[in-house]
Amino acid sequence: MPDPTLRRVGIMSAGDMGSGFGAVLHQGGLEVYTCLAGRSELTRLRATEAGFIDAPDLDALVSRVDLFISVLVPSEATALAEAVAASMRRTGAHPVYADANAIAPQTVKKIEATIRGAGGGFVDAGIIGGPPRQGYSPHIPCSGPDTAIFEALRDYSVDVRVVGDQVGQASGLKMVYAASTKGTTALWTELLTASRLLGLEDALRAELGENATFKAQQRSITMMPSRARRWVGEMEEIAATFEGVGMTPRILLGAADMYELVGRTPLAGLTSRDPSPSLDDVLSALADRLTE
Repeated sequence: MPDPTLRRVGIMSAGDMGSGFGAVLHQGGLEVYTCLAGRSELTRLRATEAGFIDAPDLDALVSRVDLFISVLVPSEATALAEAVAASMRRTGAHPVYADANAIAPQTVKKIEATIRGAGGGFVDAGIIGGPPRQGYSPHIPCSGPDTAIFEALRDYSVDVRVVGDQVGQASGLKMVYAASTKGTTALWTELLTASRLLGLEDALRAELGENATFKAQQRSITMMPSRARRWVGEMEEIAATFEGVGMTPRILLGAADMYELVGRTPLAGLTSRDPSPSLDDVLSALADRLTE
């Protein structure tokens, strides 16, 4: 039976991931709110399609919801938490704040301190997989001393998985997992671009043959350009995660550099609603950018 304490959820923002969550929760019967002030027309369209209720400002949003979920690019996570904390102090409302961004454990602990300092509850969360949709949910690890209200999202077809009782564990899992996926895609993008620039693309393909990883990465590379700019910050957060446990950050900082390079090509202007470019298109755009 659904948790009666969870009736209204706020999501910031209604991008690909946030609108996917909102649509699933709305279809499950929850009221889902966001604030669209200053957001793009595409974000507004996604919110409308997903059934979001638009709150006029952040104070109204914070005052209306039982659970506030932050789903943003990593660079905006701290600023949003600070704004919500200030709103809690102004309004006296204290929804549980769940940070589901791709950020390092040390970053999420600072955000926890900000929210708890304003009187709010806090859940560390992450997203492993693509945007939710009817019949599919990515894995949603969560951690912290009290994750009950976030776990209640299971009643609405969200695959929540508790991974520990410490803030930082869910974010840490997201970081190491993303290193294996997006970090690997950056490496394959770099080596294939280098092979083209060296005139060795056909020779490399002959050596790789039926390599299964190469086949899988070809698809990942073609889906990446529209996300590349957002992934720069995620790679930097992964680098900080590794550095925080005494390991080198340089491998993932290199991945960040690779996505920054992709972000300087025309392909980075694509959205998730545009057709994906071909592998040849991606490699040509990068080769052109490097030789112009």
